[in-house]
Amino acid sequence: MKDLNFDELEVGFDVPAVPGMAEADIQTPCLVLDLDALERNIRKMGDYARAHGMRHRVHGKMHKSVDVAKLQMELGGAVGVCCQKVSEAEVFARGGIRDVLVSNQVRDPQKIDRLARMPKLGARTICCVDDFANVAELSAAAQKHGTQIECLVEIDCGAGRCGVTTTPAVVEIAKAIDAAPGLKFAGLQAYQGAMQHLDSYEDRKAKIDIAVEMVRSAMEGLKDEGLTCDIVGGGGTGSYYFESASGVYNELQCGSYAFMDADYGRILDQDGKRIDQGEWENAMFLLTQVMSHAKAEKAICDAGLKAQSVDSGLPVVFGRTDVEYVKCSDEHGVISDPGSALKVGDKLRLVPGHCDPTANVHDWYVGVRNGSVETLWPVSARGKAY
Repeated sequence: MKDLNFDELEVGFDVPAVPGMAEADIQTPCLVLDLDALERNIRKMGDYARAHGMRHRVHGKMHKSVDVAKLQMELGGAVGVCCQKVSEAEVFARGGIRDVLVSNQVRDPQKIDRLARMPKLGARTICCVDDFANVAELSAAAQKHGTQIECLVEIDCGAGRCGVTTTPAVVEIAKAIDAAPGLKFAGLQAYQGAMQHLDSYEDRKAKIDIAVEMVRSAMEGLKDEGLTCDIVGGGGTGSYYFESASGVYNELQCGSYAFMDADYGRILDQDGKRIDQGEWENAMFLLTQVMSHAKAEKAICDAGLKAQSVDSGLPVVFGRTDVEYVKCSDEHGVISDPGSALKVGDKLRLVPGHCDPTANVHDWYVGVRNGSVETLWPVSARGKAY
């Protein structure tokens, strides 16, 4: 990203903080990144992927940030990004990411046309296909622009959303892609999203075992037709160790591990321990400030519905057990404070229930280290939902 000229920005108007500022002076509500924790998470996943012979394609829809993606490539050896929308993909490609997968179907004619122009930005461009008719649409656009779109056939391996469910269907679409001008068959997309947040390690494993067998069958069917897969992608923060041990997957698509939200944090590892208590660290926080304490038993903070997503539950107050975030409206959060421990002006770090949609309502990440602001990163793809 282009370097920001902070001398031209005004704290509280353009940005919530500037480098060099004390963490205590950051304007709220805003997103704060603990840079030390973030870097440890990124290095840990990178080390794991390398040790298990896996590539890691980071999920850009989680953070929507070119700067975070580049950090994941620099420190974690990530090969590129995946995202869910063409508009997101364009942001990453323009930001210098050279390997971009839209891990979704692209069907609207205008979106297909934009996708076909993305290679001209210097990015390897990949998308998912689950419909024979989509092959001709993508091929026509690629030929029009003189580019190449790589395609993964998506398998519905349990999420119940997009994707085909049989090996013959996989093979039929793959053969069509392979024969289509302007397209290249690149492999398989098999992300089991429905099981990522199941509490039990064993329950998650049982779901992935089914997915692995579906992928194995598809690969055998493709091999019979002389087709090989460069990418067999899937794997999330709740399952990456299963895909890595499968013998069929070669690319992980983990996202939330880097930030770690409250919903992911509660799931259990093989030893029955929460994954945010050893496996991953909380690195992204919604910083909020107490604005009222007129009622003795509760404090009111400035982080309400408009500052976060609560689809996966309310945020958790980080590092404290004496107070609890219990309710929110548009502009206010209610914090139970039975011991009257808080006072007006106190700042709290909240762990969002769901990091992805929370990031999408903010303009900036404030990176902090050792109690001071080190950097500011824009949420580059904020609002890119088309």
